[in-house]
This record gives sequence, C-alpha cells and structure tokens, in this order.
Amino acid sequence: MAPTKVIAGLMGPLALAIGIAMLVNRQAISGMAGEIGRNTGLIFLSGILLLAGIAIVRVHNVWSGGWPVLVTVIGWLAVAGGLLRMWMPQLAAPIADRLGADATSIASAGVVLLALGAFLSYKAYGPSP
Repeated sequence: MAPTKVIAGLMGPLALAIGIAMLVNRQAISGMAGEIGRNTGLIFLSGILLLAGIAIVRVHNVWSGGWPVLVTVIGWLAVAGGLLRMWMPQLAAPIADRLGADATSIASAGVVLLALGAFLSYKAYGPSP
C-alpha cells in the first residue's frame, strides 16, 4: 500500500490545486485553453505527461483492491494522453479549443478535479485503516 499512498499524496494535492484554479480563474483558463488550442507545438510538448504516466504505471500497476485501482487508471490515462498529444497534436488542438470556450466544461472539470484531489488526499494523508 505504501506506493499507492505516496502517489496519491502527490496526485491529490495537485488535482486539488488545479481544480481550485479552474473554478477561481474560469476566464483565464478559457483564454489559456484557446491559446493552447492554437499552438500544436505546445500540445506536443505537453506530451511530457507521458513520463508521469509511465512512472506511475511502472511502480503501481494494480488492478484489484479497491481505491488503489484509481491510481493505476490515472497513470494509464496519463500515458494515453501523453501519447495522443505527441502522436496527434493536430487532433488534440480542436478539443482544447472547444473545451476552453465552454465555461460549463471548465467548471465541471474543476469540480471533478476538486473531488478527485480531495479523495486522493484523504486516502494519502487521512487515518490509516
């Protein structure tokens, strides 16, 4: 369980911070998403997310046991997202542009990240079973 808590202890606060930023700065996030959507070079560069996903999956490829599976799923999503950004940045650009233009999408993503971050942070730093 130790690697699960360590990884959740990193991902949780980061997801919390991003979620809060998305909710507090919706207009700025919308503008940034639009800028990113017009810059395939930046999208390609953000494929470095692949490295974080590989690191998580390398030390934590757990597919049973309750909530630790969530950590593995997030790792695999990071791998897939990083590869998509590197292999097909021209396909990821319109997605970023479209999502950035929709204030509801930004708020929804912020709430999801806030909840995910709170859950992972609680599991990592909360009372041990």
